[in-house]
Amino acid sequence: MKIIMMGTGGYALPTFGALYETGHPIVALFTRPETAPRSRQRTPPNCMRQLAVQQGTPVFDPPDVNAPTAQQVLRSLAPDLLIVCDYGQILAAETLGLARHGGFNLHASLLPKYRGAAPINWAIYHGETQTGNTVIHMTPQIDGGPWVAQETVAIDPDETAADLELRLADLGARLVVTAIGQLVAGTLVKIPQDKGQVTRAPKLNKSDGRVDWTRSARQIRNQVRAMQPWPKTYTDWLRTDRAPLRLILNNVAVTGQQTERPAGTIVVAEGDDLLVATGDGLLAIRQIQPAGKRLMACRDFLRGYPLRPGDRLAATAAA
Repeated sequence: MKIIMMGTGGYALPTFGALYETGHPIVALFTRPETAPRSRQRTPPNCMRQLAVQQGTPVFDPPDVNAPTAQQVLRSLAPDLLIVCDYGQILAAETLGLARHGGFNLHASLLPKYRGAAPINWAIYHGETQTGNTVIHMTPQIDGGPWVAQETVAIDPDETAADLELRLADLGARLVVTAIGQLVAGTLVKIPQDKGQVTRAPKLNKSDGRVDWTRSARQIRNQVRAMQPWPKTYTDWLRTDRAPLRLILNNVAVTGQQTERPAGTIVVAEGDDLLVATGDGLLAIRQIQPAGKRLMACRDFLRGYPLRPGDRLAATAAA
C-alpha cells in the first residue's frame, strides 16, 4: 500500500516514524512551507522534513495542498492512503479523492469531543480527567469523519499540555498502524460520530492565557497546565507607584483554604508562600516569571519584588 504522510508539527513525528516500520512504501511527505524568521532568532527545524530526508523520502511543501499544481503532484504519486496528522492545512474532497482509500487523520481527543486545533489544551483547561486519540476516515468536514480506531487515556493531575502531547503522540502512532492493518485485512469498521456530543477546541489565542481571578483556584490551576508551552498563563500586578507589571504563572497549587478577600488579592507574600484569593479558594504560586526576566521560585521572586498582602493582581486590557 503506497502511503503519503501529511504533517508538520512534532505531534506527527512518532506516527511518521512508525509508518516506516510497517513495510508499506512511504512515497512522499507533504508538509507546510518553511517561513522566513521575523527576527534574528532562527526558525525551529521541521522535524518531519528532517526525518524524510534521512529516509530518502521526497518532500513537498505546497502553500496550498488543494491547488491544481499540488493535486497534480499527488495524482502522479498515485497514493493508496493519506495519513494526516498535525499538518496545518484542510484537505478538500477532491484532494482526498486522489488517494484510493482517502485519508486517515490522527486527532488528539475522544472525538466528537474537542474538535479543532487545540484539543489537548482545552481538555486540560476544562478539567477533564481523561482524553485519548482518535483515528478518523477523513471527510471534507473538519474532524467530522467516522472514526476507525480510538483509545482512552487518563490525564495525570499534574500533567501539562506539553507533557500530555508527547504521551499522546507516541500512543497515537500505534493506533494509526493498527488502523492501517485493519484496512489491509479488510476488517476496518467505520463508526459515525454522534453529532449531539460535539464540543469545540479552537486555536489558542494570546488572550486565552489571561487569568480571570473570579474563577476558582482549581480552574486557574488547570489553565496554567493547559496553556503551556504557549500562550502561558499571565496576570498583572497593579502597582500603586508605577505601571502594572506582567507576571507569568508557571507552577501553581490549590491550597484547599478559603478566604473572604476579593478575587485577585494577595493574602500571603512571605518566604515560600505567595497566596492569592480567587473566586473559590486560595491559589499558591510556586514559580513565577516577571516580564522580561527569568523564571523564579516564589522565594526568589519575593526577594526582588516587594509584593505585599493587600496588593492586587488583575487582568488588564492589553494582551
